[in-house]
Amino acid sequence: MRVVIVDDNPVNLALMGALVKRVTDIEPVAFRDSGLGLQDVLATRPDLLIVDYMMPEPDGMAFIRRFREDARNADIPVLMITADHERETRYAALETGANDFLTKPIDRAEFQARVRNMLAWRRSQKALEDRAAWLAEKVAEATHEILEREREMITRLSRAAEFRDPETGAHIQRMSNYSRLIAERLGLSAGDQALILRAAPMHDVGKIAIPDHILLKPGRLDEAELAIMRTHAEKGYEILKDSKSPLLDTAALIALTHHEKFGGGGYPRGLVGEDIPLFGRIVAVADVFDALTTERPYKQAWSLERALGFLRAGAGDHFDPACVDAFLARIDDALEIQASFQDAEPHAAHLVDD
Repeated sequence: MRVVIVDDNPVNLALMGALVKRVTDIEPVAFRDSGLGLQDVLATRPDLLIVDYMMPEPDGMAFIRRFREDARNADIPVLMITADHERETRYAALETGANDFLTKPIDRAEFQARVRNMLAWRRSQKALEDRAAWLAEKVAEATHEILEREREMITRLSRAAEFRDPETGAHIQRMSNYSRLIAERLGLSAGDQALILRAAPMHDVGKIAIPDHILLKPGRLDEAELAIMRTHAEKGYEILKDSKSPLLDTAALIALTHHEKFGGGGYPRGLVGEDIPLFGRIVAVADVFDALTTERPYKQAWSLERALGFLRAGAGDHFDPACVDAFLARIDDALEIQASFQDAEPHAAHLVDD
C-alpha cells in the first residue's frame, strides 16, 4: 500500500506522516511542492492520497481535479485537509473528487480512524480488482478451450471431406492461408483474418455428400454429373448452417458462395458482384490459384505466370478485382506459403470443370 501526503507546511507533513505510520506501519511519501506531488501521483497511482487545501498552485482543489481526470484514479480514496470551516468549501471538495475531509487543527484519533478506514476500503477495492482479473483469466481460458474444440471439429470435418475428395490436405492449408493474406491486404481486422483462416478449410465439406462414382470419376464429368457435383456448395451450407458458432456460421457462408462469380454465372445462386459475401469472393481467388498451380494426375501444375494471368483475365468476371489485386500484391508471401505446405505425392483425382 502506498500513501502520499501533499502539504506545503513541513510541520503538518511530519505530523501526518507519523500518524499514518502508527496506523499502518507504512512509510508515507511526502511532498511540500504540490506540483511535484501531482507529477508523482499521476505517474505512480497511490492507494491513499492526503492533500492540503490551501497550497501554492496547484492548490488542493486543482490537485484533486487533475488527479481525477485520469480515469484510472477514479476509485482511489482522497482525504482533504482544510482549515476552512465553511460548508461551501466542503461541498466543493466533495464535488471535485475528495472522498472525505478533516479540518485543522487535526484531531489525531479522528485522523487515524479516517486513514485506517480509507486504507481498508482501498484493500477491498484491490481484492475485488484481483478477483475480477482472476475471473477474466478463467473466462479467457474457458473461451480458449471452446475455440480449440471448434477448431478441432473444423479440422476433423475437413479431413472427413479429404478422405472422399481427391483434393489434398496441403491444398486446404495453402488456400486458407492465401485467404488470410488477401483479407489482410484488404484491411480486414485481425479477428476477421483469423476467422477466414479457420473457416476456409470447410469450403468443400459438401463433397462428402457427392456419390463416389462422380466424386472419384477419372476424367471429365458430363453435364448431368457436373450438375450433381455442383450441389456440393448447397450441401456444405446445409451441413454447417444455423450454428451458434461464428466460426461454423462463417464456414457455411464460404461453402455456399465460393463458386459464385463476380460477373454472374456462378453457382449455386448466380449472385453478382458485392451481393457475393466478401469471404466467398476471397476464397474463390485463393482456391482457384491453388488448384491451377498444383499438380494432379490429370494435369501438370500451371506456371506461376500462367496462373496469375488467369486471375488477371478473370478479374471483374470470375473474380472480384479487389481480391485479385490484393492477392497479387502479396504474391511473394503466397509463394512462401506454397513452399511450406506440400504433399509427399499427388492424390488421384478426376477432372472437373468448375
